Order: sequence, then structure tokens, then C-alpha cells
Amino acid sequence: MEKEESQPNKIGSLEEEAKKRKERLLNLKKSLEDKNETQNNENDSEKPLPKPRFKSYIPEDEGLKAELIPTPQPGDIIAEVEDQLKAGETVFTVQELDLNTLAPRKPDWDLKRDIEKRMAKLERRTQRAIAELIRERLRGEQNIDLAVAVNEGARVNAQIDNEEF
Repeated sequence: MEKEESQPNKIGSLEEEAKKRKERLLNLKKSLEDKNETQNNENDSEKPLPKPRFKSYIPEDEGLKAELIPTPQPGDIIAEVEDQLKAGETVFTVQELDLNTLAPRKPDWDLKRDIEKRMAKLERRTQRAIAELIRERLRGEQNIDLAVAVNEGARVNAQIDNEEF
């Protein structure tokens, strides 16, 4: 039975604590609102309201027409164009023209430009293959002097190395 009697006391105390907590929250909320109102009043008195600026709208009120931004007018383009045309006028004579610069490019110039790197790589591989064939032929011929064969191989390898760089 003691357990049953202690539960109503706990419930009553919990309700009282909840009421106290609600009162504290309300008081805190009111104090924050009061602070915000005083700050807003101070801020309103310190900062003037922004003035409207009219760019594309023409107001009807005479007091607001003072804030109208004037529309920009284009400059005098005719004089600038005439100056540029006069500056661009030059007299060309036949002696000044170089016929080589006027000649059209060959139709496959861009293809040659694009495959130039690949061709260089293939050229190096071809040189190596030729050197290998020479070495095999020299190995096949036993009567050739070994010193001549070594010198020939070294010369071909040096030539290949120089072409790679």
C-alpha cells in the first residue's frame, strides 16, 4: 500500500514542477521579446530608411522623380569607326606581296602534322630492326673479323640513341 500512496505524491509534484517550468519559459520568452523590441527601436532610430532608386521605372510622384537614375546615352560611334577605317587603310604594292604566303596549303598538311610523332617512333623502330638484321648476318658469317662487327654494331646503336633524343 505504501507504493500506491507514494505515486500520487510523485504525480502531484511532477505537475507542479511542469507548471513552474512553463512559468519560467514564459518569463524568459517575455524578457527576450522585450530585449528584441528595445534593440529594434534603437536600430530603427540609428539607421535611416534606404532611398529607392529608379532605373527603368518612372514614378508619378514629383518627390520620387529626384531619385530617378538618368538613362545612359550611347557615345558618338561614327567618329570612332571613321578613325578605325582611316587607320586600316594601307596601300599595298605588288613588290610588298610575297606570293609564297598567298599560296594555299597542300590538302594533306594537317594529316602530316598529326602523324609526325608516330612516324618518328616508327623510324626509330626501323633503325633498330635494321641493326638487328645486320647483327644476325654478321653472326652468320664466321669469317668476318669480330672487331669490325662490334664497331659496326656500336655505330648503329649510337645512331639510334642520337635519333631518340
